[in-house]
Amino acid sequence: MTSVRQVQVTFDCAEPERLARFWCEVLGYVVQPPPDGYAGWDDFERTLPPEQQGSAFACVDPNGVGPRLYFQRVPEGKVVKNRVHLDVRVGTGLVGDERLAALQAESARLVALGAVEVRVLLADEDNESCILMQDIEGNEFDLD
Repeated sequence: MTSVRQVQVTFDCAEPERLARFWCEVLGYVVQPPPDGYAGWDDFERTLPPEQQGSAFACVDPNGVGPRLYFQRVPEGKVVKNRVHLDVRVGTGLVGDERLAALQAESARLVALGAVEVRVLLADEDNESCILMQDIEGNEFDLD
């Protein structure tokens, strides 16, 4: 049996570079280096046909631990709730008011980057607190 060695998360979007740079800020990721032989992404993009320029962008975990995030331009806009979403783990190891304060601080940072806070779910006997959010193109994600 073959085992999976790497996972990539792909986002359909309107503006790949803009959304990738947002997620770089959220996760501490970096823009993937351009292909060999190119000084930068602008040099590479100029080699593509006009209809393909700006159609994709990627970012990676600088530590090589997390998955690569790939953003591809699609013609249609987002219509319904995501079937898959990212959970951004900021409150790990914290409980109660400390956890909620950490979540609220991270939410404020992400709202300043253009994210939208949708709803705060407070802890109950079955679940820890989390904050439901949307990125700059309306994709849902959780702070937990």
